[in-house]
Amino acid sequence: MNSGVLQALISMGVIKAENSNLYEQEASNSGVALTTYLLDRKIITQQDLAKAYSLNLGITYIDHINETMIDTELLKKIQFTFLRQNQIIPIIFNNALMIVAANPYKMQAIDELSLLIGKQINKGVAPTSIVADAINRFYPIEGTKEMLEELEEDSKLIEGELDLGAIEDQDVMVMASQTPVIKLVNHILFQAVKREASDIHIEPYEKEVRVRYRIDGVMFVTLTPPKKIQSALVSRLKIMANLNIAEKRKPQDGRIEIKVAGKEIDIRVSILPVVHGERVVMRLLDKSKTFVKLESMGFSKRDFQALEHSISQPNGIVLISGPTGSGKTTTLYAILARVNSPEVNLITVEDPVEYQISGINQVQVNEKIGLTFAAALRSILRQDPDIVMIGEMRDPETVQIAIQASLTGHLVFSTIHTNNAPATVTRLIDMGIEPYLIASSVTAILAQRLVRKLCDSCKKIYTPPQESLKTIGLSPENAKKITFYQAIGCSKCMNSGYTGRLPIFEIMLMTPAIAQLVVQQADALKIKQQALKDGMTLLVQDGIEKIKEGKTTIEEVLAVAASDEELSY
Repeated sequence: MNSGVLQALISMGVIKAENSNLYEQEASNSGVALTTYLLDRKIITQQDLAKAYSLNLGITYIDHINETMIDTELLKKIQFTFLRQNQIIPIIFNNALMIVAANPYKMQAIDELSLLIGKQINKGVAPTSIVADAINRFYPIEGTKEMLEELEEDSKLIEGELDLGAIEDQDVMVMASQTPVIKLVNHILFQAVKREASDIHIEPYEKEVRVRYRIDGVMFVTLTPPKKIQSALVSRLKIMANLNIAEKRKPQDGRIEIKVAGKEIDIRVSILPVVHGERVVMRLLDKSKTFVKLESMGFSKRDFQALEHSISQPNGIVLISGPTGSGKTTTLYAILARVNSPEVNLITVEDPVEYQISGINQVQVNEKIGLTFAAALRSILRQDPDIVMIGEMRDPETVQIAIQASLTGHLVFSTIHTNNAPATVTRLIDMGIEPYLIASSVTAILAQRLVRKLCDSCKKIYTPPQESLKTIGLSPENAKKITFYQAIGCSKCMNSGYTGRLPIFEIMLMTPAIAQLVVQQADALKIKQQALKDGMTLLVQDGIEKIKEGKTTIEEVLAVAASDEELSY
């Protein structure tokens, strides 16, 4: 850190002068820059640092960047990766061009941008989050700004007068002859697929509509269409999902199948009435993607052997637990691919059928006509199956039928929404299932979460603070044996520091000791303690193994897996 910036932070009262030498020494010992040290330990904020830069260099501090400050034509001339890598963006401020940087000491990037624009430009500074958000929201990918302007200018955008058109079996990239709202919907879907988003959120507020994508588990704002086209936008999506356009008071669920750049995309649509309109959430599934192999999912040796043993049994129930978006379905399909062979009759009941696997009979749930999980499962059991997969244990009736199926010689795979493996047992009891039936039918419970994977191009070695080590249950002695990495950010990972996600697991086998506790209706804590004695690895422990391998960070593991204070290893 420049000494002038440090003095600026002191003069601002953000840090005390008597602590500055200590901070510099600790940062040096940790092998990180002083700014990184101060930010990581929350001694200063991004806003504090940006204001210190402003004070030291005498340049303008920018506290927000909105659409009116963006010159789209100018941004088109600059590479997206250059802006993201250098956290820099040109804006219009007080009717003049200004280069705003998160770190104004990156003089080479500022000079290169000035040279590209062709004139001397004023300089400004803003917090990293504001610069990154502005680049993400306003960079003109595929003509976003022009499309929104077309929407604003179209005088026909009045509810009841707009022809939304019928959905056609064509690639959404073909937009030229379509109305502005259809173009916008296609654009939103296309960009989501291009950025490999898992979900799209369309959220109505009092004065705006906000579109956000979930990428690698993190939400990003992408655009804010004009409020007046809100109804037309939702209506177009309802048409595509075969939902009732007139119904605006009740939640609705539907499905859209589209093509994007030749790839078939399946979209689950959920519409929920909220205060300022209808909120839409869409889950995207690329049908062209192949499911991963079980052995390449990152199981530890013990967990892989335990799971492989469970799924090779002639009967019993194997449950996969975790919240929405934790990768349960991916694991389930990997298991199906593992056990699928010409010698077995394998039938699934799903909502929806996400991947089609050769050699497996897959049933699509349709609750509108009474084809529920329970109803489909009853029929499936009359089809002489060896293995049955149930998409989700949603109700006691489905669980009861699944247990009866396992007790009559069938191997059953399914998912359930619980926080961890031991808690799954108490959840089943709460659903009204007799404990002795659980103990005699369930063979294994696998809980999982997804953590973001560190970008190999920019991850950096560092020494985490003692507080973080304590929170995750690592003793200082064992921490010395581990090389820790932190997320930095570069052009390859869109400056997030992460690329993709990987799972962490805990697998609890129904050992005789645990079965006895289940019959006695012991609480989840006692079951967990026994499972640990029997060799179970907790989610947080598996997360630490991924940290040791340099694949993720302490922050990522703690974000999805709670640590136990009694653990220290």
